[in-house]
Amino acid sequence: MDAVKLVEVGARDGLQNESRVLPAAVRAALINRLVEAGLTHIEAGSFVSPRWVPQMADTDEVLRQLVQRTGVTYSVLVPNSQGMAAAVASGCREVAVFAAASEAFSLRNINCTIEESLARFAPVIDKANAEGIAVRGYVSCVLGCPYTGRVAPQQVVAVSKRLYEMGCQEISLGDTIGAGTPGAVKQLVSACAVELPLASLAVHFHDTWGMAVANCLAALDAGVRTFDSSVSGLGGCPYSPGATGNVATEELVYLFSGLGLNTGVDLASLIQAGGYIDEQLGRTTSSRVARAWRAKHRVQHEEATG
Repeated sequence: MDAVKLVEVGARDGLQNESRVLPAAVRAALINRLVEAGLTHIEAGSFVSPRWVPQMADTDEVLRQLVQRTGVTYSVLVPNSQGMAAAVASGCREVAVFAAASEAFSLRNINCTIEESLARFAPVIDKANAEGIAVRGYVSCVLGCPYTGRVAPQQVVAVSKRLYEMGCQEISLGDTIGAGTPGAVKQLVSACAVELPLASLAVHFHDTWGMAVANCLAALDAGVRTFDSSVSGLGGCPYSPGATGNVATEELVYLFSGLGLNTGVDLASLIQAGGYIDEQLGRTTSSRVARAWRAKHRVQHEEATG
């Protein structure tokens, strides 16, 4: 069976946008449940200032509480050399840096231009490469900016190519405002594939306009095999008004399973992990697959017990 790679971002990209700050033990418990469900690539947190992102405080403690298992990779987001030093001290084997394809978004999100952000990341990437640590590059606003609207595919290609040439082995293309459509996704992936190895590309879709699953399918058809997703649809973007969470991991496991593609993830265990974090946050799942699965099994239970 052909395989796809899921990168679970709920414990970082998802939780950092929740108003409730969860202790390290709860965040670690979520990640350990995700590992038990079969996920092997998980964002565990970020080494950013707790003053700016209090939800990601104590990421080093989260890492200490994680189950270490062969074949499982935990990554962290690092914004600068200070964050990179913390990642090295914590024994991380993969880090991520975060750039934008929109100048306006870069200025409002990380308070610098795109060029300045790339210059800031250069020593981070160099340090990671010297330490044998894998680097992932995020590019946000690839299908639109909340402040300036359309973003030209060639601008996305230019930023992505720079990150790849600087030493990022994988480039995640993020539809931050969730406005992309399948046709635009195929056009973007095709444009990037001219300058970058297709195998180095990942996609990261938000579901603001309900297109995230369709966009994942379009990316799959275009040759992408790595997909970011968030358990229970956790997430959003504080810089993108109205933006909803990432595409739910449950949706992608169900989609790819139906296509005969192996994710290595047990759907029932994944839904239980989502239920755990939803309870901790006092929220209802955003995953339609999780809701349907629970409704089906509730009916089956009621029929079995008479």
